[in-house]
Amino acid sequence: MSFVIWLTGMSGAGKTTVARGLAEALRARGVAKLEVLDGDAVRENLSKGLGFSKEDRDTNVARIAFVAQLLARNEVNVIVAAISPYAEARAAARERIGASFVEVHVDCSLPELVRRDVKGLYAKALAGDLAHFTGVSDPYEAPENPEIRVSSESQSAEQSVAMILAFLEARGEL
Repeated sequence: MSFVIWLTGMSGAGKTTVARGLAEALRARGVAKLEVLDGDAVRENLSKGLGFSKEDRDTNVARIAFVAQLLARNEVNVIVAAISPYAEARAAARERIGASFVEVHVDCSLPELVRRDVKGLYAKALAGDLAHFTGVSDPYEAPENPEIRVSSESQSAEQSVAMILAFLEARGEL
């Protein structure tokens, strides 16, 4: 049975970094059938033209869930790295994907996200110059009960990857 690791968190929290590290670790363990669905790449290729309204964000998450479910159904393991800010959309993704869905909250405080933001997007959003920015001018509904919660503020990416691997091992998926 395949798994879908769904990394959710605010912009800059480290979802892509953890996804890349996890993919590398899984491939090193012999997991050959593996795809990474990165939110930025999906938005550019599958969801081009969508904006950042709640409806458009939910549509983007639904499209990612659809692709992840198709891959998982065909025994491909999937790592999703997408902000996916709304709990309802993540719940719908979980329902579509089923028992193979593993939600991982990549947590990081707003002050730390502002500190590490090289593009200055948080500063612009906090100044009111950037609308619909998740966690500032748009909500981010943090998962209440994810299977795994990692902190990119207090853990290295390697430690986060190790937690996810340990979870998969405990479930008998590795």
